Parts: sequence; C-alpha cells; structure tokens
Amino acid sequence: MTVISQRIRSRARDLGGFGVRRVLPAAEAQMVGPFVFVDHMGPERLPAGGGVDVRPHPHIGLATVTFLFEGELVHRDSLGTVQRIRPGDVNWMVAGRGIAHSERTPEELRPAGPVLHGMQTWVALPKAHEATEPSFAHHPASTIPVIERRGARIHVIAGRAFGERSPVAVFSDTLYAAVELQAGAALELPPEHEERGAYVVAGEVAVGGENLAPGELAVLAPVAAIPVCARERSTLMLLGGARMDGPRFIWWNFVASSREAIERAKADWRAGRFAPVPGETEGIPLPEA
Repeated sequence: MTVISQRIRSRARDLGGFGVRRVLPAAEAQMVGPFVFVDHMGPERLPAGGGVDVRPHPHIGLATVTFLFEGELVHRDSLGTVQRIRPGDVNWMVAGRGIAHSERTPEELRPAGPVLHGMQTWVALPKAHEATEPSFAHHPASTIPVIERRGARIHVIAGRAFGERSPVAVFSDTLYAAVELQAGAALELPPEHEERGAYVVAGEVAVGGENLAPGELAVLAPVAAIPVCARERSTLMLLGGARMDGPRFIWWNFVASSREAIERAKADWRAGRFAPVPGETEGIPLPEA
C-alpha cells in the first residue's frame, strides 16, 4: 500500500522578474497541517544591479515563515521592524488582524547580481487567533535546533520534530524542518503529527519506496513511521502538523475562515487603513480580480 496519499507538482510563477515554484495551495490539497501557502524561491541569480523588490503589501489571518538557503533579504513591516535575514535564520511574522510588509535585496548585494534561494510559507492561524495583534520575531540560525543523524542534518524551523522543538512561538501543533541528506542516507519520519508532507528542494528521494523529484510535494498517509532514502545528495522540507480547524478562504495575500473578513481586509487596504511601513513610499495596489 502506498504511503503517499497525494502527489503535488509545483507550478512555475513569475513574481515580477523573480521565479518561484508555487506548491500550495493546489487542486489536490489546500493545506497540509496549518500550511496554506508554500513557495519555493529560486535558486536564481538576478542581473547585476537588480534584486528582489517586493513592495509593501498586506496580510491577515496568517503567519509568514521565511527560511533561506542562499542570499539575503531585508524585511520591513508596519510595526517598524527592519530585519535582515540570512541563510539558516527564521523570520516569523504574525499578521493576525492585519499587517503590511516589504522584502528587498540589501543594496550592497545588488551590484554583483544577488543570488536567492529559500522557502516562503504561510501558516494559517486557528480561528481563536485570527484577529490577534500583529507581531514579528527573528530567530538567528544559532538558535534553531540542528539534529545530526548518520548522513542527515535536520534544521527544526518551527514546531517540533525528532525530539527537538524550535523557539518559534507557533499557534498549533506544527512540523516544519529542512533536511539535508547525503547520497544513500536514510531517515524515518515518525508518526508524531496528524498531517505530514515532504517537499523535494533538490536531489531525488524515495519516500516509502516511491521516488520524488525536485519540485514535488508528497502528502503522506497517516500511517506508522515512513522511510525516506536519498538517491543522491538531497534537500527536502518536512511540513505539516495538526489539521486546521476548518477550511480557509484565500484571496490575494489574505487568509481567513470567513468571506466577511476577506472583504473587510480588501476594503481596508483599498482605503489606506492598514498602518504604513516606515521608510517605504510604494505599495502594491489591490488587484482588480
């Protein structure tokens, strides 16, 4: 019997000159645990003098999680936060009732043509916390638990995994980890989370004996421990956790358990009622459709 209940192939998206692979949401699954949005950014080298310029935009009802393999970004938000993120760090921004932020390549990295490779994910907030006060937390790489196994190195980004817990203050049981595997290395995924997924960033792995290629997400059946074996040097993301307390509406950058909350957020951004991002003079307008 297969241990993969759904196999999702990421889709290429262009975000204004920078390429990503959109993993979730997908036709096959809206969420895996609390993860309602997953983008694999790059790897990509941008033209000399260029960079990533994600202008200020709003969020509600979610927490954003940024984790980089290569490159750097500067995060600014409407709370007044200015924070550089480097490989191995974790940026955790809770939108709650509403926040706006931007992400840009640092100026000094632009002349040479910056490289960027990482994961941008959104975690849906439980209904009881959807309207919580917005907040931001930065966790340097030195504070993120790293587990060494034979041929495997595991970074516990958020939640808990393999007996370790991340310092990130999650709102529900969460699994989020980056796993580096040497060729031939094997690892067992324990059945400690209600929902589990494995996304291949690079390389090729077999999950329960079934091969996964780069850019594929396997949503795993709720069975006992599942073996993972690297066919070659590989990197994968483990994500999941407790099943969310109901489906979510997703429109542009807004996530909510009700359509009414989405409509309020649309009206607030259109009318300029979100707090501005200090130091920014631009903004992404509300889409017409």
